Amino acid sequence: MGGIDVAKLDWVLRNKKALVGAVILLILALVAIFAPLIAPYGPNETRFFPAQPPSREHLLGTTSLGQDIFSQVVWGTRLTLTVGLVTGSLCALISTTIGLVAGYFGGWVDEVLSLITNVFLVLPGLPLMIIIAAYITVQSVVPIVVVISITGWAWGARVLRSQMMTLKNRDYVKAAIIAGESPLRIIFCEIFPNMLGLIVANFFGAALYAVLSEAGLEFLGLGNVNAVTWGTILYWAQNNQAMLMGQWQWMVVPGLLIAILGTSFALLNFAVDEMTNPRLRR
Repeated sequence: MGGIDVAKLDWVLRNKKALVGAVILLILALVAIFAPLIAPYGPNETRFFPAQPPSREHLLGTTSLGQDIFSQVVWGTRLTLTVGLVTGSLCALISTTIGLVAGYFGGWVDEVLSLITNVFLVLPGLPLMIIIAAYITVQSVVPIVVVISITGWAWGARVLRSQMMTLKNRDYVKAAIIAGESPLRIIFCEIFPNMLGLIVANFFGAALYAVLSEAGLEFLGLGNVNAVTWGTILYWAQNNQAMLMGQWQWMVVPGLLIAILGTSFALLNFAVDEMTNPRLRR
């Protein structure tokens, strides 16, 4: 067993997708953790001259309200990354629970849970998020997390259900049933470890969906525009016509960082898929 673990670890270290994705995510996580030390100013300080170009004092210039753009980007990393990881975890938790329960028990349980899953699969995700977010008046990022979690779990549940229906017919599962083990123990002790790679891939896919969805909703002004995230930075840059005013860095930098974070989650997702499915390896 130890040799298999070492082999997998060695493969991960040699996999370029996994390394690049992990390094990007680690750097952004460190920026989020040490934001108070990295950012020279507070994200909402307005004591500077407005619309200043990049300089030594303001690496990315200032906004039309006199806020330091670099400080806002650094502080925005914390909330954006938190939303992505928390929402990805919630989506993975919901999809894993529904997928495993539906696939293992079958019968009417599977029919009910599959019906709910299919409803959420056919509903258009973005319009549904916009409608729900428009009716939420709480000024916080929590509603955004809830909205994205509600609309983003169905695909993962469908995949995990199919995998569960395959694994529950394996000999070691039948032996556990004959031995009198409880369904919960069989699901979480016998089957769950063999689906861990797929669940992790589901998490990274959900986190990618969450980051892009959060940025889109914030950009449309449907979130808490007073919170400092990369999405709200884009919202204020667009509202103040940053590109027309020559303040391209105000809009380009947070947009580029959203793309980089999304690329990190996507690369880790692909790497986990390759690790769990040898046919995808080159």
